[in-house]
Amino acid sequence: MQFSNKRETDVHKVPAISISKALFALPLTALLLVGCGTKATSDTFDLSVTPSAQGPSAKNRQILVPEPSALKSLDSEQVLVRVSPSEFQYLADSRWGDRLPRMVQAKLVQAFENTGKLGGVGKPGQGLAIDYQVVTEIRSFEIDTSGPRVARVEISAKILNDRNGSVRAQSVFSASVPVSGEGNTKFIAAINRAFAKVGAEIVDWTLRSI
Repeated sequence: MQFSNKRETDVHKVPAISISKALFALPLTALLLVGCGTKATSDTFDLSVTPSAQGPSAKNRQILVPEPSALKSLDSEQVLVRVSPSEFQYLADSRWGDRLPRMVQAKLVQAFENTGKLGGVGKPGQGLAIDYQVVTEIRSFEIDTSGPRVARVEISAKILNDRNGSVRAQSVFSASVPVSGEGNTKFIAAINRAFAKVGAEIVDWTLRSI
């Protein structure tokens, strides 16, 4: 399997990663072999926090939450680590439990359902009579180590009238949370907190907008 190292420019060759940065050195596709030909296992993480949100009741409305769109670098099971404004790698020995957009979609659906303030919430294919779609794009979902280590989540959202195709409202939601401590679990915990903030804002905004 090949080392996967992404960047926005091909002008300069990517420098070798020092041992001190070994935590970020290898993507999940380059797991080391151990023992009798078996691969080292990777820790698998969930988005453990379902956003908790408030907002006005919209019991006469039913909404659809499609899977968010995302660039290829985010549309995977790998945990993205940004090491400079133009370069990113993947967190070693760690992975999401599913493709990131599917996980974000599932947590947003749960968050809308948990409010108890909508007539119905569904995913494509579930056969609901829909009033609005909440269409999202994941722009950032990463650990940024180019400065002080922070988790960054940014998601754009549009509320689309499902009956006439018009956009009722659109906005961009973002959060940055400092990473406290060392190790992969601390990085994932920071991403969870950032996503919880963004997800709650999306749910509140949607309830106010429809």
